[in-house]
Amino acid sequence: MGDKVVAGAFDLSDRQRYRSKLHQCLEGLERLLAERRFDRPRNLMGMEIELNLAGSDGMPKMMNGEVLQRIASGDFQTELGMFNLEVNIVPHHLDGRVFDQLAEELRTGLGYAHRKAGEVDAGIVMIGILPTLGHADLVAANLSEADRYTLLNDQMVAARGEDFSLDIHGVEHLVSTSSSITPEAACTSVQLHLQTTPERFAAVWNAAQAVAGAQIALGANSPFLFGRELWRESRPPLFQQATDTRSPELRNQGVRPRTWFGERWVGSAYELFQENLRYYPPLLPICDDEDPLAVLDAGGVPRLQELVLHNGTVYRWNRPVYGLADGVPHLRVENRVLPAGPTVADVIANAAFYYGLVRALAEEPRPVWTRLPFTAARENFDAACRHGIEAELIWPRSGRPGGLAPVPAVDLVRDELLPLAAAGLDAWNIAPADRDRYLGVIEGRCDRRVNGASWQADTYHRAREAGLGRHAALAATTRRYSELMHGGEPVHDWPTGLPAV
Repeated sequence: MGDKVVAGAFDLSDRQRYRSKLHQCLEGLERLLAERRFDRPRNLMGMEIELNLAGSDGMPKMMNGEVLQRIASGDFQTELGMFNLEVNIVPHHLDGRVFDQLAEELRTGLGYAHRKAGEVDAGIVMIGILPTLGHADLVAANLSEADRYTLLNDQMVAARGEDFSLDIHGVEHLVSTSSSITPEAACTSVQLHLQTTPERFAAVWNAAQAVAGAQIALGANSPFLFGRELWRESRPPLFQQATDTRSPELRNQGVRPRTWFGERWVGSAYELFQENLRYYPPLLPICDDEDPLAVLDAGGVPRLQELVLHNGTVYRWNRPVYGLADGVPHLRVENRVLPAGPTVADVIANAAFYYGLVRALAEEPRPVWTRLPFTAARENFDAACRHGIEAELIWPRSGRPGGLAPVPAVDLVRDELLPLAAAGLDAWNIAPADRDRYLGVIEGRCDRRVNGASWQADTYHRAREAGLGRHAALAATTRRYSELMHGGEPVHDWPTGLPAV
């Protein structure tokens, strides 16, 4: 969805023409794979972080256009809601001191953006869901002023044919409706990209799916929505329901949602792109002038724009990505599991854990996905979203019936996954100082059983016990979170509660 599109209506022939172009693109991808035209391994990673704008009172600020004008940097862009920004980090090679380098770049960029936002009484808050968001904030009038967001909203509303329903039963129960997809904007995440060869793609994607539950358990940071305490990571159920174009009848028929974890391990990237065409009707049937097969016949490399655009409207938690760099095609796994924040140190620690763990698991002689049923990986993801750092995850265990057993997430990470992540970072030639510093942050969360979600919930409840009402407690929690976030110490070292006045 990165390219701008022009809002407008589609006629009946547009979707048929687009569907035809999609199948040409899929055939083009198949030919590129068969001809081994893809880029060689270059150990490249990339990162995108979605951000919130909030005032000094902790309340959302609907002014991303004005803030972006003041930031005046191509690294920062709009996101779906007027209270959102996104920062994009240029690709880096996974080696040496890359994580310290990334941390410094992020601290510098976010610090500058925060200062510029402060000129209009706004600030950058890096958090999964801003706790002070209310129903009145997540309405169509607060979509960012870009044609692509208006068009996407119009098409999803038309496909739905009725209001979107939110029904999330967690610590508390939230029931709500929306006439637009704007509630999706509440979900702000970190996207981790890893370039891989076609031959290694399936192993990397399967490994990423297998560890998604562990990622969420350690990184959960979204316990509140509309003033209610829900799941420890409420983004996945909110995102799925806010983008669900299915009627209840279609859900009952088993039609797949546009936001989903998946249903099986895969053997190639092609399978995922093929699934997208098989299961999902186009939302944005915008045809490019390129004839992908003619480009291939002439010895060129097609952009496959229709395939790329369609892929951007299917919200997998681990998404396949086709791209071109200097005229050479490449494949990436885009990991969309993690919420934003809490601090730069936490974001980089989450990235180090992910990149190291995926490298180690993808290269195991007996891969974990040959021993872990896909349904168990999906259940792990759900359990981690619900319970965060207190979750139990199903994992292969020798000597157990069926070879599986539930394990506390913190024990699984500390005893098994952290050593694997360390080995994976060594395989990437990451400097030992970077490896130990950032995996040490993950270990600290395990030891103290603290992540962003648990800190938010504990601080909120202490505020309530001190006599603050619900909304005042959420605002005070947000202000304290923002203060500590900009302080930079990882979340497991944050003092719980509000400072004494």
